[in-house]
Amino acid sequence: MEKVLKFGIPKGSLEKSTIELFEKAGWTIEVHHRSYFPVVDDPELNLVICRPQEMSKYVEAGILDAGITGKDWIYDNDSQVILVEDLPYSKVSKRPARWVIAVKEDSGIEKLEDLRGKRISTELVNYTRRYFENLGIPVEVSYSWGATEAKVVQGLCDAVVEVTETGSTIKAHGLKIIHEMLITYPQLIANSNSWEDPWKRKKIQQLALLLKGALNSHKRVGLKMNVPANNLERVIALLPSITSPTIAKLYDQNWYALEIVVSEKEVRDLVPQLIELGVQGIIEYSLNKVI
Repeated sequence: MEKVLKFGIPKGSLEKSTIELFEKAGWTIEVHHRSYFPVVDDPELNLVICRPQEMSKYVEAGILDAGITGKDWIYDNDSQVILVEDLPYSKVSKRPARWVIAVKEDSGIEKLEDLRGKRISTELVNYTRRYFENLGIPVEVSYSWGATEAKVVQGLCDAVVEVTETGSTIKAHGLKIIHEMLITYPQLIANSNSWEDPWKRKKIQQLALLLKGALNSHKRVGLKMNVPANNLERVIALLPSITSPTIAKLYDQNWYALEIVVSEKEVRDLVPQLIELGVQGIIEYSLNKVI
């Protein structure tokens, strides 16, 4: 029987970046208009697009073998899944997403204890409720179907728990952040039974390895160069590197070939210094994965 892993791709804000990450890791995914079943160039993968809020439920139930979703929704659903690998997309995009508690600027509410007996609106209902219960602060938590920030302004609630990166939208609504509740980022998860299956575990680990490798390559490049023997030690001392640089003697005994991986921004300062040390033939190349 053909072996296939059912894998969930998160719909919405994470969809595009997830597909791009897969492409960099070696898988080409095509999403057809209005289709929830993308086509991938790997017969061992069966992809399904679903909301990240529901992903951990489907994985826990075994409807999906594995998938990618935010840690926030795993916590909110209290899902019993295998946490395989952190995939901090924030390295690739901007900043990590934060769930924060915000109130009206002129509310007089300054700290969590001031929310005692107050109404809180959020999409992250279960996690928020447990959060305040653990603190021993009684609050009324209700589900928000959208436009969460506006509910405080309209007087429909006293505070909101909302996800943000910069906080600019929250401030634009005349609100202030009084507490950061949770930092979240994408997580590769697996069903516990699927994880016990040797073939499925190996396939999931393959995905984890290459996806993480693709993330690690972000804003890094490879540098190749020819280094004069009399300045080799000075060049090595100058070079930042994940590990020691790769060095090979050239046919001309007075030169060495050297190769390293560095961050993109280091190159602009590094290359002029290398030239001053007599380095020649510098080649910069992009990277898909660093493992």
